[in-house]
Amino acid sequence: MKLIRLITITSWILIAIIIPIQSVYAQTLSPIVITIQVQGPLTPALVGYIDRGLSTAERQGAELLILQLDTPGGSIDLMNTIVQNLRSSEIPVVVYVAPRGAIAGSAGTLITLAGHIAAMAPETAIGAASPVGGQGEDLGETIEAKQKEILKASVRSLAANRGAEAVALAEDTIENAKAASAEEALAVGLIDLIATDLNDLVEKINGSTVELASGARVLNLDNSVLLPVEMSFIENLLQLLTNPNILFILLTIGVQAIFIELSNPGGWVAGFIGAVCLILAVYGLGVLPVNWFGILFLITAFILFILEINAPTHGALTAAGTISFIIGSLVLFNSIETPGFPQVSVPLVVSTGIFLAGGIFVVLRFAIRALTTPIRTGMESLMGLTGFVISPLEPNGTIQLAGEEWSAITEDFGNLPAGTPIQVIDKRGISLIVKRIEKS
Repeated sequence: MKLIRLITITSWILIAIIIPIQSVYAQTLSPIVITIQVQGPLTPALVGYIDRGLSTAERQGAELLILQLDTPGGSIDLMNTIVQNLRSSEIPVVVYVAPRGAIAGSAGTLITLAGHIAAMAPETAIGAASPVGGQGEDLGETIEAKQKEILKASVRSLAANRGAEAVALAEDTIENAKAASAEEALAVGLIDLIATDLNDLVEKINGSTVELASGARVLNLDNSVLLPVEMSFIENLLQLLTNPNILFILLTIGVQAIFIELSNPGGWVAGFIGAVCLILAVYGLGVLPVNWFGILFLITAFILFILEINAPTHGALTAAGTISFIIGSLVLFNSIETPGFPQVSVPLVVSTGIFLAGGIFVVLRFAIRALTTPIRTGMESLMGLTGFVISPLEPNGTIQLAGEEWSAITEDFGNLPAGTPIQVIDKRGISLIVKRIEKS
């Protein structure tokens, strides 16, 4: 019986060990599909995220990478970097415009065509790829013509294998800012298919042949495993810094903290916080298409705040600096007309500007009070302090004050017993004049 029981227990232990091993082994044999999600206007953080996704796919030997795209576009330089990375990838890439309601606008059009397979979800759009300036403004006639010709040459190259109608539509998205629905794009061959979700996409492209730089490859996606690659903390932080509202708050905190440090030098906390906030804000200003005329207003505001410290005007320069700060913030961010970049909230700018002015006014008030208050040293600094009698005042005696013993005399030359609470009201020679504190 003991032998049978031992064999039974051993069998169950072996089953418990073997089944997970078989599961893991089976999973490693399943094709891996890496998925990444790109949402919002193109930024350096998103470019780094896409590059990391490609590296992860190559490192894990993935069968496919799916780039889920929803972007209004971005700078041509960032677009070119993404297109080059996708075209040179040794892992097949599917650019999938999704979810429903997503767009592949402007630069997103060329990124979609750069994928080895281009797909869209229902109720999505692609196109409107005409070039614009840094703040979304129209380019000059000559520059616009040059940019359009370059972009049309690029899009012709990307859509060359999709037929004449697809090339014509692709060029039209640049020449006339034309946009097309998923169904319209599929009808002319600009994209390869329409899929409702990732699982539907994988099912439809299974067995397809894609052309890589190294040659043709057939996609084997039977029992494939989808592995999402999320944005890292740093990538999310850098992406967050491209939000004008966040950028405005950082500028406000930075200016306020530096102002506090300058008005009360000697510490480091406020200065450190201000420096960090301004450094982060500078990164955002370098990414966002901003109106540098607004920067001049912000610099003027900062100068006025500093002048208020050195030559207090009872709030006049602070008020002028606040107005300049608010105008600069509105001009700086609300001039952004490039689709996808959110505009800064006007109520946020106004309310924060008023709060900034109030904070600076309070700091200045305390600073001025500290400068105008006479410096009290020695026995003068003890005026108004309270303590208690150690040895009876008859009328001379000893009191305990601020942890020290002092000679004291009563104000009316009366007697006060030991333990009596007292308050210093004056001095006489080396003795303090005190009075009894009446209990309420």
